[in-house]
Amino acid sequence: MSNICVYGSSSAAIDSVFLDGAYHLGAVLAENGYGLVFGAGTMGIMGAAARGAHSKNGVVTGVIPSFMNVEGIPYTSCDKLIVTETMRERKQAMEELADAFITAPGGIGTFEEFFEILTLKQLRRHQKAIVLLNTNGYYDNLQAMVEESVRRNFAKAPTLELYAVVDTPEAAVEYIRNYEFKDFPDKWFT
Repeated sequence: MSNICVYGSSSAAIDSVFLDGAYHLGAVLAENGYGLVFGAGTMGIMGAAARGAHSKNGVVTGVIPSFMNVEGIPYTSCDKLIVTETMRERKQAMEELADAFITAPGGIGTFEEFFEILTLKQLRRHQKAIVLLNTNGYYDNLQAMVEESVRRNFAKAPTLELYAVVDTPEAAVEYIRNYEFKDFPDKWFT
């Protein structure tokens, strides 16, 4: 079974459209035979995606640093819970467990996870699919910022080909299912 890492918010204060979207994402992943790898939180996008995956008998692997592994934070129904010492080890474990990545709506931690996995792909440290799930237009401004960085020559144009921006979980799964790594020219760095 392939595993999809889902990055997303741990906030319970977000609009229900995002929580419903995350639940649906988890369900769609499970229906398509993918395991869910996530940050092990019970709240927000993380918990909703895990509950959605379990609603369709999906396999859920949570990865959490030890300082967050306290009552009320972890999703207690994980099929497998991996406890790391640090946040950096958490991200590395999630990267190693995943065959692809979906960034659902989130805050600064989610942004950081997206940009790190994108940077690692640019640096040829992996060749895995990356999807930005633009639920309810949440990532319109982030995408505009990346496009502006290309326009102003802070990033190369192929950056925009290293990931897909989609509006639905179904489109995310479709992209991942049909994904083939497309290498970029060596002159990327010059």
